[in-house]
Amino acid sequence: MQTGAGVTGPVNLGNPVEVGIRDLAERVLALTGSTCALERQPLPQDDPRQRKPDIALAETLLGWRPSVDLDTGLTQTIAFFRALLADLDRS
Repeated sequence: MQTGAGVTGPVNLGNPVEVGIRDLAERVLALTGSTCALERQPLPQDDPRQRKPDIALAETLLGWRPSVDLDTGLTQTIAFFRALLADLDRS
């Protein structure tokens, strides 16, 4: 993706639907079939309280919006890494 010369700085990309870290971790465990236990730790002082990117600039400058929902993206990512690991095991 390219922008004009006058555009500087970061452009947030992500899903504008806020998801908590615990919910995300629980989704990954469910999709992978993992039986790992989640462990709650105190948050660092500089931890962001909001994990919902403002993608308005990406929409305006790049015409970009996410086209895959979170569960589909996680499923595709898990499949990619499973295939990658299987390839490594074969070599």
